Amino acid sequence: MSTPNKVEISQINEVTTVEITTVGPQGPAFDIDLVHTDKVDNSIMYYDQSSGKLKLDSTTTKLTLVDGGNF
Repeated sequence: MSTPNKVEISQINEVTTVEITTVGPQGPAFDIDLVHTDKVDNSIMYYDQSSGKLKLDSTTTKLTLVDGGNF
């Protein structure tokens, strides 16, 4: 049986480096799609409920929010 933990010690001149690696359980995946194929400069990320996806596109940008934006 192998152990997933590792301790590595190295010394170069007067500097000693200790590196400890511990493998643990991974957290849950971020289960949401990001659509960014139509992104433009200053796109703002938003959630589109009908598609269930995060989007970056030309319809929601800093300019559209500030210049006559719908608050």
